[in-house]
Amino acid sequence: MKTMPFFCILSATIYALIGMGIGIMMGISQDHSMAPVHAHLNLLGWVSFAIYGLFYHAQPHIAESRRARLHIAMATLGVWLLIPGIAMASMGMSEVPAVLGSLLTVASMALFAAIVAGSRKAA
Repeated sequence: MKTMPFFCILSATIYALIGMGIGIMMGISQDHSMAPVHAHLNLLGWVSFAIYGLFYHAQPHIAESRRARLHIAMATLGVWLLIPGIAMASMGMSEVPAVLGSLLTVASMALFAAIVAGSRKAA
């Protein structure tokens, strides 16, 4: 497996483990205030990154492109800002990281949509 798909699948697995840990902690404590953090990490971290990894594994010529590297950098930074940002907002702290992470995540998904759409031409 090339570097980009491997990074995506490894990231997805790490995000899943962290998401599971949050879920277990919520269950043990019976405090579900971090449910949005848990849900967003599982969806954006585990599911999205796994899909990115599978796509880039199936399209290795695209995985090596500058656009693909930009996409994964944006998606990674988006998760790294959004997940703690949601936790901070839930605790009544600043919402700025959540907002920035959300915008970056949407932008990275739009870039991924363009990459996927363009892959049909390259095939």
